[in-house]
Amino acid sequence: MLGINDLKPKTVIIINDEPYEVLSTNFLKMQQRKPVLQTRLKNLINGKVIERNIQHSEEFEEAEIERLTVEFLYEHRGEYWFCEANDRSKRFQLDESVLGDNKNFLKSGVPIDAFKFNGRIINISLPIKMDFKVVEAPPGIKGDTAQGGTKVAIIETGAKVAVPLFINEGDIIRVNTESGEYVERVEKAKIQ
Repeated sequence: MLGINDLKPKTVIIINDEPYEVLSTNFLKMQQRKPVLQTRLKNLINGKVIERNIQHSEEFEEAEIERLTVEFLYEHRGEYWFCEANDRSKRFQLDESVLGDNKNFLKSGVPIDAFKFNGRIINISLPIKMDFKVVEAPPGIKGDTAQGGTKVAIIETGAKVAVPLFINEGDIIRVNTESGEYVERVEKAKIQ
C-alpha cells in the first residue's frame, strides 16, 4: 500500500477499481492541521484529469500496469486501431475519447508505449518529441520578423501547429506531443 509520501509524479494507483497516474503533487500545510496532499490525477482508462486532496491517513494500492510497444495502424470513424510491434496479428482499438490530444500526433511506423491493465490495453503514451512533415504552411510576410512572429502550419497528421515564419511546406519539424508546440526544424525542404 502506498501512503501520502509515496505519491510522486508518474506513480500509478488504483481509485475505485480504475488506474490513475499521478501528474503532480503539492503539500498544503495549514496551521494546527495535518498536511494535505493536493494532487492532479489522470484516469488511464478514460483520460480525464481530476484534482483531489489526499489526507495523511489514506492509503492506495499501486496499480499493476504492464507496458508494451505497439504501432498505430489507421483511424476509421473515431476508432483508432493499433497492433503489437512484435506480433502484428494482435490488434486492438481505442476510442477517440480515450486518446485525447494524442490522436493529433499518431503516425504509423512509430513505436508507441501502451498500458495494459487487468489483461486489456487501456491507453497509449507517445514519445515526447516526434518529427512531422509540414504539408501546408502560409508564406511568411516580409517585414513580420522583427517580433519573431509565428504562423499556423498543418503537419502530415492534420494537426495545426504554431511555427516560426521561416518554416515552409515540405520541411520536417520536431513537435512536443505533450504541449503540441513546435520545438525545432529538423530538415529543410528540398526545393524542386
